[in-house]
Amino acid sequence: MSKSFLGRLMLDLDGTSLTQEENKLLLNQHVGGVILFARNISSRDQVQELCGAIRNINPKLLIAVDQEGGRVQRLKEGYTILPTMQRLSAFLNSDIDKNFSFATDLGWLMASEVIASGLDISFAPVLDLDDSRSSVIGDRSIGDNPEQVIAIASAFIAGMNQAGMQATGKHFPGHGGIFADSHLTFSQDTRSLSELESHDLLPFDALKLQLGGIMTAHISFTNIDKEIATFSKFWLQDILRNKIGFTGTIFSDDLSMKGTDYVGGIEAKVGKALESGCNMVLVCNDRPAVVGAINFLEKEEISQSHKITKLKAFQSISWADLEKDARRKDIIGKLKTIEK
Repeated sequence: MSKSFLGRLMLDLDGTSLTQEENKLLLNQHVGGVILFARNISSRDQVQELCGAIRNINPKLLIAVDQEGGRVQRLKEGYTILPTMQRLSAFLNSDIDKNFSFATDLGWLMASEVIASGLDISFAPVLDLDDSRSSVIGDRSIGDNPEQVIAIASAFIAGMNQAGMQATGKHFPGHGGIFADSHLTFSQDTRSLSELESHDLLPFDALKLQLGGIMTAHISFTNIDKEIATFSKFWLQDILRNKIGFTGTIFSDDLSMKGTDYVGGIEAKVGKALESGCNMVLVCNDRPAVVGAINFLEKEEISQSHKITKLKAFQSISWADLEKDARRKDIIGKLKTIEK
């Protein structure tokens, strides 16, 4: 069977419908995916229409969203409001039998609603270990105990898979150890490799066979490698590929974030991320940078990747069927218990 290939760039959109410029961009051979943000979403019907329009232009594209729950939930109107992963964890750990099957149910529900709307993946789950240190992770994390995070994330991923969605763990090798926000500033973590291997790296290692994708952290672990992980061959090739043995798709986090600016402009960022081992790079909230990234990919004749296509949704469900589904109704009922 011949492999299918996709371009290496994932970009964002301006609004709730496609512009003429975006119609052209989505046909470019170097564009392999689209990520939707809150500004692209007004209702469930509108999201389905937008995804349909994207598919009409280029059916191969991977369509993504951040649908973690809590403060990072882009799809809201007409969708189940999901708890933070930390609240889910507290609820599950209150169960005397530590039965994490509800995490599986929640993973299935999230993924089913995303797929029913025409998308392929949610960038989830967050595998960063954190309790309250990080300004950007915090309650997006399942918690700070590696064993519990692995158990709950594994159950959540199983539910995503039941719905037809591959999971993407983030942010490798761990964003939960520092307060700084890499959206806003160059961020450094001074821990040693042995400290990370006995803590932050454990979920990525334990779940490597369950993850279709991993997203990088824009963090420099200065006592290990001066480069941020996104730009580090040590982290992405020596550790993630060779030592851990991860074979799926490596996504960069958004290259428009300030934590990446130290290497230069968008051409330097894209080049460095691809050279270090990223299969797909995200460039968001900066259309001139998107154009610059495409120009760089064309100039350098960067090849497409077959890994990215493996993340397409591998089964589908309609909203009509989902709304009648007894499992969904039961899960929504249980969520009211968590919210109390």
